[in-house]
Amino acid sequence: MSPDPARERPLRIALVAGELSGDLLGSSIVRALRQRLPLGTQIYGVAGPRMVEAGCEAIESIDQLSVMGLAEVLPAIPRLLRLRARLIERFTADRPDVFVGLDAPDFNLGLARRLRARGLRTLHVVSPTIWAWRPGRVKGIARAVDRMLCLFPFEPRHYAGSGVDACYIGHPLAEELDDGVSTARARAGLGWDADASGQVPVVAILPGSRGGELKYLAEPFARAAALLHERIPGIRFVSPVAKPSLEPGLRAAIAAHAPQCRWDVIAGRSRDAMQAADAVLLASGTATLECLLLGRPMVVAYRSSRLTAWLMLDLGLLKTRYVSLPNLLADEPTVTELLQDEARPARLADEVQVLLRDPGRRSRQLGAFAAVRATLRRDAASLAADAIVDLARRPDA
Repeated sequence: MSPDPARERPLRIALVAGELSGDLLGSSIVRALRQRLPLGTQIYGVAGPRMVEAGCEAIESIDQLSVMGLAEVLPAIPRLLRLRARLIERFTADRPDVFVGLDAPDFNLGLARRLRARGLRTLHVVSPTIWAWRPGRVKGIARAVDRMLCLFPFEPRHYAGSGVDACYIGHPLAEELDDGVSTARARAGLGWDADASGQVPVVAILPGSRGGELKYLAEPFARAAALLHERIPGIRFVSPVAKPSLEPGLRAAIAAHAPQCRWDVIAGRSRDAMQAADAVLLASGTATLECLLLGRPMVVAYRSSRLTAWLMLDLGLLKTRYVSLPNLLADEPTVTELLQDEARPARLADEVQVLLRDPGRRSRQLGAFAAVRATLRRDAASLAADAIVDLARRPDA
């Protein structure tokens, strides 16, 4: 039997990733697509460096979508609207076989709805948090996408009866990240002298990958480090910087509030920094999932503008008791979350110190993390690539 030409022809796949988390997820999916599809297939769109390395052509920079918070997004709206208009014009003219939105739901679902109205097939990876806030969004999602790929096992049930084709694929990072790397090996990889760092407590501090997060968290994190330095002789700190533009702000906070600390600031390499640590203090976000998958105990904190906090916490837009992915995914919450005014330097230092000194607290966290890791490992990138190709080649679209 001769091969079906419709199934062998090169495809054109458009993707739009939002934030560094979208770049991480997108890179593994792009690699899986490249393994499945014939030469000549075009994969292009709004991409970050990892997606580009995996084989995606960047037509716009991912940095344009790196905006945090409800209040903080307002000044960026005109720029985001211009970007969306350019993408609608480009993709409408190109007629890709499928449009794939990677996270960034506020931007991507609006874009997908307009493209779908123009006859394009649309798929979204990473369900919006309809289980946490704004559950009514499911109606708009049904108008925007042909298929929703969920990264967490509890999400598809929230789409029941909505008409949305939602399926659980697991999380691509669960296959990618290795929880078996020892702190000694990770520290050697950072170039630290084994004799000098072997018995020294190390704390990785990650105040976020966006400027707004750094604005609110750099100072309390630095002050907490200074307190830990006073309490624990020889303690060492390491902070990865996601983007060069963030480094001056972080270094300024360290110089102002923790100049006495031994603190390494490194470019990128967030996973190496977490693996080298005995405990991690970090902003709520995708990094908490990476920390879980790497098997490192953590304390999670978050601060935002007063307006954003009021809308989410006081006004009740947030529908879940917890905000960090480790607590949302585990059978029992084990990670301390310190939000807004609770993210005080003394409280942050106290909680990190407990993780460093209390083996029982550490083991409870790591046991919960292991169970979550097993649930999330489903070869998600392959399942996502299969779903994308299936929709792109669907004859009745």
